[in-house]
Amino acid sequence: MKNQYKIKKLAAAISLSLVATGNLAMAQEQQEDAVIDEVVTKGSRLQGSAAAVIEERKSQAFVADILGAEQMTRTGDSDAASALRRVTGLTLVDGKFIYVRGLGERYSSARLNGAAVPSPDLTRNVLPLDIIPSSVIESMAVQKAYSPAMPAAFGGGSIDIRTKSVPSEFTAKLEVGLGYDSVSDKGYTYNRPDGDMPQALQNAIVFYKGDFGLGNIIQLSDLQDNETATRAEQAIAINNDLLRSLPRNLALQEKSLDPDYKLKGSIGNSFDEDLFGGTIGFMASGSYDKDWRVANKRTGVIAQAPVENCATTLNTLEEAAASCYDTVKDSVSTSENERYNGVVNIGYKYDTHKVSYTNLYLVDSEDETEVSTLQSPAGSTVFTIVGQDRANRTHEMTYEERKLQISQFVGQHTFLDFGGLGADWQYTRSKATTDIPVNAVFKFRDNYAGGVWDNSSITGDDNRVVYSYTQMDDRVNSYGGNLSYPMFTENFELELKAGYDITDRARLYSTSSFAVNNATGQAITINDGSQSPLANSGYLSDSFIDGQRILVDFNEPTAPDADDYLAAQKINAGYFSFDVFYKGYLRFSGGLRYEDFKQTSIGTSSLIFTKEDLDIFYAPEKIEAGSLMEDDIYPALSVTYVGGKDYQIRFGYGETVVRPDLREVVPVTYYDPLTDIRTFGRVGLQSSPIKNYDLRYEYYAENGDNYSVAAFYKDINSPIETILRIGDEEYSATFVNGDSAEVYGVEFEALHDLSYIAGGFFASGNVTLSKSEAVIDPAQAGTLTNPTKPMTGHSEYVVNMQLNYDSDNGEHSASLVYNVFGERIIAAGVADREDAYEQPFHSLDLVYNYFPDFNSRISLKVKNLLGEDQEVTQSGIVVRSKEVGTAISLTYSYDF
Repeated sequence: MKNQYKIKKLAAAISLSLVATGNLAMAQEQQEDAVIDEVVTKGSRLQGSAAAVIEERKSQAFVADILGAEQMTRTGDSDAASALRRVTGLTLVDGKFIYVRGLGERYSSARLNGAAVPSPDLTRNVLPLDIIPSSVIESMAVQKAYSPAMPAAFGGGSIDIRTKSVPSEFTAKLEVGLGYDSVSDKGYTYNRPDGDMPQALQNAIVFYKGDFGLGNIIQLSDLQDNETATRAEQAIAINNDLLRSLPRNLALQEKSLDPDYKLKGSIGNSFDEDLFGGTIGFMASGSYDKDWRVANKRTGVIAQAPVENCATTLNTLEEAAASCYDTVKDSVSTSENERYNGVVNIGYKYDTHKVSYTNLYLVDSEDETEVSTLQSPAGSTVFTIVGQDRANRTHEMTYEERKLQISQFVGQHTFLDFGGLGADWQYTRSKATTDIPVNAVFKFRDNYAGGVWDNSSITGDDNRVVYSYTQMDDRVNSYGGNLSYPMFTENFELELKAGYDITDRARLYSTSSFAVNNATGQAITINDGSQSPLANSGYLSDSFIDGQRILVDFNEPTAPDADDYLAAQKINAGYFSFDVFYKGYLRFSGGLRYEDFKQTSIGTSSLIFTKEDLDIFYAPEKIEAGSLMEDDIYPALSVTYVGGKDYQIRFGYGETVVRPDLREVVPVTYYDPLTDIRTFGRVGLQSSPIKNYDLRYEYYAENGDNYSVAAFYKDINSPIETILRIGDEEYSATFVNGDSAEVYGVEFEALHDLSYIAGGFFASGNVTLSKSEAVIDPAQAGTLTNPTKPMTGHSEYVVNMQLNYDSDNGEHSASLVYNVFGERIIAAGVADREDAYEQPFHSLDLVYNYFPDFNSRISLKVKNLLGEDQEVTQSGIVVRSKEVGTAISLTYSYDF
């Protein structure tokens, strides 16, 4: 694997984000001229930061939770996703998706500074929140009750990520860090090839119209027998040249892995300008980090009727005969994760007017290898190491690079001469891309002698190696504005607000794959035991190709099936809202939102060469079937009773909608990263209208303690649920609109000072208890075991707890952070198999901060102290497991 240091990329990211800010020297000169007296501050750090966002939460008209940058720093969270799991009722799935109140990721949405942004995730519309580093975040607002100013696509909650703004004075910061993971000292690597799909193959697809078969090559190349070779031999030679253009030196090696490391920096300042009398400011920041992770994983397809006390291991013949599984795959994955970003903010403030420009450039890449051994103790073909001295081996290498580029202009204006009329606006252009220039899957037959590996071969059939190239481009233009007007009487404070929100989105997804087939029809030994089996994936040498009938073919599905798609979406929205305070204790807020929603998705193909091909893929009836057009009015109302400074009671009601993802309405196949299950889109999925009810009591004590209890209920019509089917040794999945669903529960949250027990200690945390039920028409449920079941992804409880410490002298702070969620359905059971539940993961992290002086901080974080592993069970049997190590990191930061 190529280990190139990307500090140059970090510099490039910042440089790309920078625009003409040629006043750095002036800012530095002003700093040198200034005389600043040193001020030593002592007091609460953690508790102060936790209380700092309380006032904003209290002032919200609708139920919301606020998470500040200081809180994320203290808990050591590196990205938005990991930070948000501290919020009441939120759980983190796959390290990047947030489930709000037990609802799946489709029921949450994320915006950046109020603007819609695209998703670089190949399988979902929603933004994977792990791509947003915490270093660029000022705060995050999680609104759980719908208000007219937000998009109507609202289920469990809406997350607004607010990036750091221009500072009021000079600031600069540098941070470096190192880390280590307990299970990631050694792993498997390879020499990753450069570039994308070879040009020779791109040309061949066009020339041979996607068919690399020998007969087609002979016909289209007009080959004739000659003195040196027959037509078939010439066609094989042409095909072999195409095969040689693919990367083939992909042998794996075991190596010691480098420790994790990261580097972050930022600089900003503001200064007055004399021409108009305003203030100009800027903030530039960048970060780079890299880590390695190794995990042992198991995936099994449970037997339809496993015997009582069935075996989960395959160490003896008796265990193989009484196995719990049809098939079971054991894997070792090694991933190299690399992230870098550059952010620039430029702002200008004049009197009561402020405009700013933000340029954000994020790159998140992962290079992963997976070495798997598959055994089939009870599948359609039975083979185990202990029984038949046989197993199937797979080597898979995948390099994926995700990018997010955002340019945003924001304006805020208050016109005092017009009674305090307020106006704000934003214009945002953003682009998300995902590129997979390397994905190769090698399949082998491992032969054993007495349970000891002896040799490896390829069987005499197709798809011995599959190379795939994938690209996705998702672009969003978002712009909107709001007008607000305050009015005051003796008993009333009234604010009227109106605005518009327009979003244009387009997505292009394309993938091409090439299959290497063993056309001899006979098994061929590719490793006689003289080399490590890790070397198997390097067997496609020139000499091997020359000596065998090994051919490559374009692996595109034939019409009308497709594996590419085009999608577009347009939302025009406008709203009117009111916010009325009566005598300072009774507040009514609400309004109406109108949305005109249009979306179309259509499967397409690389095999379009004629008008007839176009007519197949772009037939009017297909376009119509893949389109969703609806317009509606979405009301919201919130009533708040303010009982003085101590407490308030809120009630909220809203009508919203959840719409199908772009990919879910296209009959295109993909592997869902959450389930590893082959998934098909389905034409005709409809939106899910939702009625939302919220009731919340909040208490605020004079010493900073605060407590809240909330109840919620959601009535969902036509919920989009996943249904599964069992095939030959594996599952597949698609989607269906259920009849109805509901989710209801209670939430508790508290921040409590413990200084009466021990000085400097305080506790904070939250608990969510809820129930859900989805009803699917048995006629639509396929072979689902339970047509009435909890909603996919729902947890009956979520617990977040923190024990915090602030030293009296302000030099030390620490947090012990605990998080757990209740079991949740990750895959519904089929063919009389029970539902598969992801088991609770008890996460316990320790964060310690030492402040040796006014400018410095040393942080130590230990993640997953309990050494928990991730597990999915079905009928009490583990069908998926993943090892998760204990990670330790040490960082040093200095504020200039």
